[in-house]
Amino acid sequence: MGSLLAAVNAILSFITPISDFFWDFPKNFEWYREIPLLGDFSLAIIVLVGSGIYFTLSLGFIQIKYFKKGIKLLIQHKQIQSGISPLTAFFLSSAMRVGPGNIIGVTGAIATGGPGALFWMWISAFFGMATAYTESVLSQLFKEKRGDVYVGGLPFYARQLLGNKAWIGVVLSCIYILYAMFCLPAQGFNVVSSMGAIAEIFIGNSISVQSSFYYIVSTIVIILAAVIAFGGIKRVTKATNAMVPIMAIIYILTVAFLIVTNTHRIPYFFKSVFSGAFTPEAIFGGAFGTALVQGVKRGLMSNEAGQGTITMAAAAADARHPSEQGLIAALGVFLDTHIICTMTGFIVIMGQQWNTPVWQQSGTYPKFLLSIHAMVPGVIDSIVMGLVSLCFCLFAYTTMVGMITFSEIAANRISSSPVFINCVRGTGVFVAAFGIFCNIAGYDLSNLWAFSDLGNIIIVYCNIPLLYIGFCYVRKTTYTYMINENSFCSKEIGIKTSCWNEEHLNT
Repeated sequence: MGSLLAAVNAILSFITPISDFFWDFPKNFEWYREIPLLGDFSLAIIVLVGSGIYFTLSLGFIQIKYFKKGIKLLIQHKQIQSGISPLTAFFLSSAMRVGPGNIIGVTGAIATGGPGALFWMWISAFFGMATAYTESVLSQLFKEKRGDVYVGGLPFYARQLLGNKAWIGVVLSCIYILYAMFCLPAQGFNVVSSMGAIAEIFIGNSISVQSSFYYIVSTIVIILAAVIAFGGIKRVTKATNAMVPIMAIIYILTVAFLIVTNTHRIPYFFKSVFSGAFTPEAIFGGAFGTALVQGVKRGLMSNEAGQGTITMAAAAADARHPSEQGLIAALGVFLDTHIICTMTGFIVIMGQQWNTPVWQQSGTYPKFLLSIHAMVPGVIDSIVMGLVSLCFCLFAYTTMVGMITFSEIAANRISSSPVFINCVRGTGVFVAAFGIFCNIAGYDLSNLWAFSDLGNIIIVYCNIPLLYIGFCYVRKTTYTYMINENSFCSKEIGIKTSCWNEEHLNT
């Protein structure tokens, strides 16, 4: 295994500079960096945030106007005939959105850009809600029915918007599947390492990563992942329906407890966030660019608005109107960033450790733990740490399962053959297992993150132009929703789609 890993790392070592180039472009050039203010932002940041602003203005701030409507759609009971319910699709997308990045990403953003990064995370997510709405409406419009389930998302609307050319859908499906496969090893290891942390808290002693405990836990995790993945979308959604509410509630209640027991630190939190984002020194100095870029980048990488990587969940829903799932997708961004990420921000900032030398010299997750230790009395410290580790475990597990499932949905654009789909499922489980056991064996898989970052930026540059191409249909669809929320036919917007033609009119 060592020689195999060495070969993988040797190949991926070439990926790191390529990934950095695309994420930083055109900041790679000195002439661009010298441009006041603009020089602080890469093209990727400008495209993502700029698109969110454009969609927000063009749709009349739909994320505000229909916010309450989106909540009503989530809680209402709906009988479905095919696919999954809108609420189930919300949980499925949240399984991917709410991941380890909600803890590690936020902590890293504050470590690099200061507390002001959290404010810009809020801003980018607000506009990202409109982007998520746009891509989710397109996913609903161009979804397809396979048996008793709906499949769709980026590869499907890409094919339809670009002249119904099959190779386009195949290419984008392959890009997503490769992206997911190279993200899976780290997610699998996060599950096992967090379970180890829980066990250590329970017994009060450290456990070697090469002990029988880790091998047993790893085997159980892999078997459970295989059982869920090979059960198809229906079984996966049953698991996410159960886990997503639990992990969100536990995390929110745990942080709420920390806030209530540290109310004297609340003014410090808001002062740090807003002063870090708006002080003259920050605006006209380098701190402004750092805080803004970190907030925007980490926020978008957490809620994934504009990447097209969550669109498969939106397409799987049996909605009465395409706009309904768009509104629900916007709420997913709100939950991920404005609630879950803010909870992490409360801990990191209210812990008042973020500017200490010890905190800055620690690793990302240890930074988060140091912040908790500074807020919790010693007697209940282990309880809080156990609950946080449990949440981190669930965050990672749902992300891992979600990536395998979304790879399956994307694979349907290539072929619906049961043999092919099972191969994709099996590959996902194998790759997750490979990452788990390589990490336990002490091997370094850090280069895989570079491929993940490269996959992210490639998908962004593929997806955003498609959103502009299809936005005319999104705008027309939104207008029909404002007139009649209960029915929709694709002829109303001048096209004929697979699931929204007259024969499949939803009422």
